[in-house]
Amino acid sequence: MTVPATAQGAPGAHPRHGLEPLLGSAVRLSVVAALVSVEKAEFAYVRDLVEVTDSALSKQVSRLEEAGWVAVEKGQVGRRPRTWLRLSADGRAAYRRHVAALTAIAGPLHG
Repeated sequence: MTVPATAQGAPGAHPRHGLEPLLGSAVRLSVVAALVSVEKAEFAYVRDLVEVTDSALSKQVSRLEEAGWVAVEKGQVGRRPRTWLRLSADGRAAYRRHVAALTAIAGPLHG
């Protein structure tokens, strides 16, 4: 079988190579998407927006934090403990690359 000429490019030329493996999880992608347009967001807000449990969000945020993409800040409001999430510059850049790769893969919308 012959590969079509349009598919013969330099290795890594397909836009899928721009996808961020860490954002392959729908929950992690949703968390990063929720944080990309804000300075920081409360953990509970992100949990409710993404529609996951505290433990599920905590697990996914830990993965993003290990990658250096999300910073976790703990504090209090009055007597109540609060946790805020902030997307780092690296996280923001990774999200933009991922979305650009998805857009390139999807190509122009045909309707």
